[in-house]
Amino acid sequence: MTGLAVLGATGTIGVNTLDVIRRHAEQYQVVVLTAHSQYERLAIQCAEFNPAYAVMVNEEAADKLQALLNEKAISTKVLHGADALEQVVQLDDVDVVMAAIVGAAGLQSSLAAAKAGKKILLANKESLVMSGKLFMDQVRDHNAILLPIDSEHNAIFQCMPDNYNQGLDKIGVNKILLTGSGGPFRELPMADFPKVTPEQAIAHPNWSMGKKISVDSATMMNKGLELIEACWLFATDLDKIKIILHPQSIVHSMVEYIDGSILAQLGQPDMRTPIAHALAWPNRIESGVSMLDLIAMPNLEFNEPDMVRYPCLGLAKEAMQVGGTATTILNAANEIAVQAFLDKKLNFMGISKTVEYALEQITTKVVDTIETVVAEDERARIVAHEFIETNMMKVGAIH
Repeated sequence: MTGLAVLGATGTIGVNTLDVIRRHAEQYQVVVLTAHSQYERLAIQCAEFNPAYAVMVNEEAADKLQALLNEKAISTKVLHGADALEQVVQLDDVDVVMAAIVGAAGLQSSLAAAKAGKKILLANKESLVMSGKLFMDQVRDHNAILLPIDSEHNAIFQCMPDNYNQGLDKIGVNKILLTGSGGPFRELPMADFPKVTPEQAIAHPNWSMGKKISVDSATMMNKGLELIEACWLFATDLDKIKIILHPQSIVHSMVEYIDGSILAQLGQPDMRTPIAHALAWPNRIESGVSMLDLIAMPNLEFNEPDMVRYPCLGLAKEAMQVGGTATTILNAANEIAVQAFLDKKLNFMGISKTVEYALEQITTKVVDTIETVVAEDERARIVAHEFIETNMMKVGAIH
């Protein structure tokens, strides 16, 4: 059986991963489940999957989880803290690591999995956004296998030949066509943006996602982060990637070849499809997702993104062009800004303003060590937080 560690088990990706595994209990053994603070939900998962280890980032939550497991006589060993996350992904019994911790918090454990030579199912795009070359070097140097879980990158992976690491020009790829829905405000008048509420922003029209990723989809920062991730995953430059708005979220991305062919991956907007694909790769397993009915399918639309409507997309491109720790700064400032928006301390337009300010104020450095990445991440968070606190009236709180 294949031993699995699910990092971020109580989040959307984690829950969907366990749903796929539930359908193939004879093939997969859950060895590790982790969560930040949702101990009650993790206790339910432990009762069903009986992992050897459960890790809570929050110590108090870990104590509460241990108490619940003791009551149910479940033998899972409970650990806590960031160091524990790094330890469990390196266990000999762990063959596959689902890296689904949201944000910068997932970087160190993803790196540890790479150093341990594991098969990594990467749902934590921030690992590549923050530390691109460092991360990819660890994957290569330790013979790890890296498979993308984001629906777009998984689609691109499926449409690429196996030797894409040789360079896209050498394999006849003209462009990567990265699709995005445009989020819930694709047609909302921009004059209404300052009045957008968190409740509206997290109501994605097609996908069921966590709050942070849903807000990123609304600003299209998510697509900007995916653009950066695609550059590292597929060893290419920005000029080889084109972002296309596709509101129906049926075509998950495409690869355009020099002979005029375009290969596309289509499917329901359900994360169990890329999860099942990556879990079983190079084979295929049933995912629980209903088949796409081509006859009943709506008309498919494809449009250019409006860069005025989506300033975060432009900032992501700019950060990737600058290079170094610019993408680390971009990600950190965005995480702070999105949380402030969710806490109703910042209006919707203030998210891009906060990120832009951080990029302007902080001088980028060469990404030479993980310590540099972590230090610049922390610095960007401080700058973004100070900007929000001192410019509250200008960037606008939600009342």
